[in-house]
Amino acid sequence: MEAKAIAKWIRISPYKVRRVANMVRGLGVDEALNILHFSGAGPSLPVEKVVRSAVANLMNKQDGGKISSGDLYIKELKVDGAFMMKRFRAASMGRAMHIRKRTSHISVVVAEKQNI
Repeated sequence: MEAKAIAKWIRISPYKVRRVANMVRGLGVDEALNILHFSGAGPSLPVEKVVRSAVANLMNKQDGGKISSGDLYIKELKVDGAFMMKRFRAASMGRAMHIRKRTSHISVVVAEKQNI
């Protein structure tokens, strides 16, 4: 059984979020939440919220209440770029410099570990 959660329009650059996502991709949910909670990186908070949301979605599904969080792992964690807010800043000699304020979409799929 698996569940999905998506956070859209997160106001952090996808490059920065991917660095945090690479730390926890494929890990167990308990270990990943521990790493994200105690990480000092800025993007770890939105990633942690999405992982917690995916776990809650799985628990609220039918028969999901029987599953413990120790039996779950992060099957897929994907960070995509969203729109860029385009701004200008005054530069020397009357020029204008472009500023691109990037945003992200974070999607997480958690699943049960299969005992093989």
